[in-house]
Amino acid sequence: MNYWLMKTEPDTFSFFDLMKRTSEMWDGVRNYQARNFMKEMEVEDLCLIYHSGKERGIAGIGKIVKSAYQDPTDSTGKWICVDVAPVRKIEFLPLNIMKTKSGLEDLMLFRQGRLSVMPVSKKQFNIIVER
Repeated sequence: MNYWLMKTEPDTFSFFDLMKRTSEMWDGVRNYQARNFMKEMEVEDLCLIYHSGKERGIAGIGKIVKSAYQDPTDSTGKWICVDVAPVRKIEFLPLNIMKTKSGLEDLMLFRQGRLSVMPVSKKQFNIIVER
């Protein structure tokens, strides 16, 4: 099993919007590195849903329910999407608190803040979820 962090703008689509659905297509990713990470996603992988924007932080846990396929919002054929289902809400973990947590120093989010999809280690995932 792999673990991921997936960013979303809560004003457009939040974790709480995801909680109202069985699953949702995670489309619109237009970064090659993020696309390549999405190609690695497998059904049942877990993902941390991160809210970007004003209040940055982890809002909940999702899981991949459909692996990479052609993004229907892309007319070029270069981009893919995956389907994500909600697993559970967690106590919101703000970015500034994440930066102080031992064991999260190497989180890719801190080095590549604009990347919308990125891997996290099992250890990092557990630190965030079990805090």
